[in-house]
Amino acid sequence: MPARHRTAAVSLAALTLFASGCGTESGASAPAEPQMAGPATVLPDLIVKPDPELYATLPETVRAAGTVRVATDVPYPPFEMYAEEGSTRITGIDYDLGQAIGARLGVTFHFEAQKFDGILPAVQAGKFDAVMSAMTDKKARQKSVDFVDYLNAGPGWLVRKGNPEKIAVVTDVCGKPVGVQTGTNHQKLLRQRQELCKAKGLPPIEILAFSKDSEAQLALRSGKVIADYLDEVTAAYVASTADGGRSFSTVTGREAVGEYSASPMGIGVSKDHPGLKEAVQAALQSLMDDGSYRKILTKYQVPGIGITEATVNGALD
Repeated sequence: MPARHRTAAVSLAALTLFASGCGTESGASAPAEPQMAGPATVLPDLIVKPDPELYATLPETVRAAGTVRVATDVPYPPFEMYAEEGSTRITGIDYDLGQAIGARLGVTFHFEAQKFDGILPAVQAGKFDAVMSAMTDKKARQKSVDFVDYLNAGPGWLVRKGNPEKIAVVTDVCGKPVGVQTGTNHQKLLRQRQELCKAKGLPPIEILAFSKDSEAQLALRSGKVIADYLDEVTAAYVASTADGGRSFSTVTGREAVGEYSASPMGIGVSKDHPGLKEAVQAALQSLMDDGSYRKILTKYQVPGIGITEATVNGALD
């Protein structure tokens, strides 16, 4: 190639490279704006539409992610459980309600399994943004998360079919082994019941704590414990569904379970996302007001544990 042609070719290449560089510099596309998610089918007869005004109140980091990371302890039916044996797909009251809240906010509530006693530390470490795990709103727990209160239920006993130990009052378990899930409010309540045993001159309750309530149920089946102390709703669900309702019974009522506060269950929200609890509270209240919340509770046959107002940090103790 003649020298002048080579020179022209080099100049053209340089010009092209320069123009290309300028185009990249000045025409760089801006990051895409977060997009609000569309309507979601939570139940066959329940489609929840997003509210643009609520979406706008979410923290920018949540809108950018499009997801709220939710920790839950599985299984604890009917609040959280796997869809079928061997499946990792989560379902239950908390899951369905979480999907409805997320849909109203225009984002996804993504649930992941986490052991109950490790949930709050995991939220504080930034692994999760929220907790939905039938967790009682307690003032001590409010140091770790803020609660949006959403349900109210008391404790109950799960016993072998027919209540062979004849548990009628709480002191009937004094001196006997009972199961409970570690890190729960029920474990704390059982420790308080020891004073009732002491006052009657009875031996203390032998409290056996398990990392999952399903393990406490296995201990009950095997005779290692005479009863499992848990949420009355879960006790009723397990009693009616396990082995077709042939294995367990429940014992409820304050005389049998002992006194307890009316502190509600709460959705624990990370303190690292200012504005998130307010958005969750507003979304939950809208679901209460339009009947969606009740539809979800009715699906699991527990409309009686519903409340009418989504309060924040309403613990009584």
